[in-house]
Amino acid sequence: MVIILYFLFDAYSTNDLIGSPSKMWDLLQTAAIQRPVDGNEGGSYLTMKSNYALIFGVIQLCSGSGTVFLDQAYWQRAIASRPKTAVKAYILGGLAWFAIPFGFATTLGLSAVALTDNPAFPTYPNAPTSSEISSGLAAAYAAQTLLGKGGAVALLIVLFMAVTSCASAELIAVSSLLTFDVYQRYIKPTASGANLIFISHCMICVFGMIMAIFACIWNAIGIDLGWLFLVMGLLIGGAVFPVALAITWAGQSKAGAISGALVGLAAGLTAWLVEAKVHFGEISIASTGAEYSTLAGNLAAIMTGLIVTTVVSLIKPQNFDWSITRSINAENNAPGDMAAIEALQDSTDKYGLQTHPDGEKEKGKEKDDEPVTPPNEKRALPTMIDEDKERAADIEMEDHPSSLRGAFKLACVASFVLTFVMDFLVSFPFRSTKSLNPS
Repeated sequence: MVIILYFLFDAYSTNDLIGSPSKMWDLLQTAAIQRPVDGNEGGSYLTMKSNYALIFGVIQLCSGSGTVFLDQAYWQRAIASRPKTAVKAYILGGLAWFAIPFGFATTLGLSAVALTDNPAFPTYPNAPTSSEISSGLAAAYAAQTLLGKGGAVALLIVLFMAVTSCASAELIAVSSLLTFDVYQRYIKPTASGANLIFISHCMICVFGMIMAIFACIWNAIGIDLGWLFLVMGLLIGGAVFPVALAITWAGQSKAGAISGALVGLAAGLTAWLVEAKVHFGEISIASTGAEYSTLAGNLAAIMTGLIVTTVVSLIKPQNFDWSITRSINAENNAPGDMAAIEALQDSTDKYGLQTHPDGEKEKGKEKDDEPVTPPNEKRALPTMIDEDKERAADIEMEDHPSSLRGAFKLACVASFVLTFVMDFLVSFPFRSTKSLNPS
């Protein structure tokens, strides 16, 4: 965030090449005349009325749904969190994430367009090629132009932190799946804890090597980040609704989930390749990475998955019993636990802690104002009591799922409000470039 703000204030406040919003406006207006954007109103870079942006938004919606519903890293975070706080955490995290596209797009993205004709720009006198832009080099060129080598290093730090954070989460997620859902379940059900830890470490190394090998392959054959991003949705989109319905609809069946994912994948690949051949006359990296080809594949995959999984499940519903999922932690939440928690609370209040009406705890005092410690017993720490209370609250929540309705309502309201604000309230007033004129 600090680096993003650094780029932002430098570009719009202090930098000699731009230095103000009005100067940015003038440079972008000039760029629109020299290099108009096909599909944008007036060829402008400052309008929200953009045909290809709309197509990209639909593709982003499909691929984004897939990365959320099908990413084990998201599931692990959600399951490990307390249900009531998980919703708030994801909402706050989503709001914080907007700083990335808004901050970088309006700073480095626009700066790359505005400074293309500046002699300090790395590709001057030529404009960056579509391949360079798709590879993500526009931001690097802008950072270098604005701040020299220091800007390039700052952007490299941002990328390094983002990649390592994402990669570490995926390594742990995939390792957990392969260790507990494959190795322990099908290969060695009696595996010890030490053995599972060893296998998880091996799986991290294996998946890390696989990611590195695929990255080298993509780079060698000329596939860049833009191509992967547009194609990703059609490869995973077929499984979005089968997975979503599996956790929200009791009638979802195993056959429906499997068939929906596989048929959706087949439909997405078919629509993708057919559109590339029909529209562009060939099947190549360029044609398969184009907007219309990937749009067809994304929509075919996600909608076919929805239709197939729904139809198959309606023909023969499974009528899943949700009590099975609520009993996953039954071993840790046995009926005797509540009694043990209450006994521990009573013992603690008697020998070392007093609970005040405001919920705070402090060391207990006897009549002589000296704390008394029971013989041959360890004093219970305040953190232990807090953890026990949270555990008791979790047990009660599992016994009464209706208590989660508030969190569900909050999630629905937040989703509707944020969608309305970002897709309509912000974009519609700026469909014309005239409304953006700072003068």
